[in-house]
Amino acid sequence: QVQLVESGGGLVQAGGSLRLSCAASGRTFSNYAMGWFRQAPGKEREFVAAINRGGGNQYYADSVKGRFTISRDNTKNTVYLQMNNVKAGDTAVYYCNSARGGKDYWGQGTQVTVSS
Repeated sequence: QVQLVESGGGLVQAGGSLRLSCAASGRTFSNYAMGWFRQAPGKEREFVAAINRGGGNQYYADSVKGRFTISRDNTKNTVYLQMNNVKAGDTAVYYCNSARGGKDYWGQGTQVTVSS
């Protein structure tokens, strides 16, 4: 079992930047890929970005490609989401995800609100 704790959300103006962090418990962080998802009010949770266990490969939703960057620091058991040039449509609760042994683990989420 793993516990995930997100931080770094808040209110940001359109065009601005924000960095989200997700700290994971345990000693097997580097064995697993990690991902970020988001859920806007009234919408389903959607994929944002993912990174493989070594950090060398990243994957992005088309809606954030070129603006968001996912990275990880395996020495700190932490995955990051750098959000640049944010838009109103990025407003959502952002969740960290780890899929292990056929089970999905989620953090509690961090709210990101983009003001225009």
